[in-house]
Amino acid sequence: MPLQNRVTPFGDIVAITQRGLFTGNRGIIHDPATKTLLARRWATKTWLVCVCEFKGWRRDVMARRSWTELFFLDEAVAFAAGHRPCFLCRREAAERFRACWASAKKEASPSATHMDSVLHAERLDRGRKCLHPITLPVTDLPDGAVVVAADEAYTLRAGLAYRWTNEGYDRPKILNDADWLLTPPSTVMTLLAGYRPILHPSINTIRNRPEDARSV
Repeated sequence: MPLQNRVTPFGDIVAITQRGLFTGNRGIIHDPATKTLLARRWATKTWLVCVCEFKGWRRDVMARRSWTELFFLDEAVAFAAGHRPCFLCRREAAERFRACWASAKKEASPSATHMDSVLHAERLDRGRKCLHPITLPVTDLPDGAVVVAADEAYTLRAGLAYRWTNEGYDRPKILNDADWLLTPPSTVMTLLAGYRPILHPSINTIRNRPEDARSV
């Protein structure tokens, strides 16, 4: 039975066998005695995206009273849920994210605390995942942005939309429209300013020729 530690683009934490590229955390939100989640789904405004291997450190998942290890299919999914790159284990990515954030917002280089505060206000609405209006044509949104169409989450890449499923990405579609934006607006601005999120490699192996894509 898999642990309840996989994060969906909607920010939910579920028990599925999906293998992802990144781990991360939102503070301590589990009971190490039972390896189950507490009622709360975050204990800090610092929601991180971390690498699964760093300096040979090894952790027994949910085994101690330390941060709760969460897992994401890829960086686009983690961003959609409201996380950002970690400055410890992903320093280069975090600095790129910060530089693109500053460029997009035309402000001085922000502190991690400032970005966390802004993202926290954008990720939640009265304790639930915040759905944002889409202010650009879907075709103008950056690669790695995640939108909602017919209650399903789609990661955008090169003009195509890949539906997130428990098993990974589904075959692509051409989305002419979408209902909501899942990725926080500040993160979307950061992507538009040049940050390139790491996408799951399966997205390159799915049949994704334009003639195979279904328009919706």
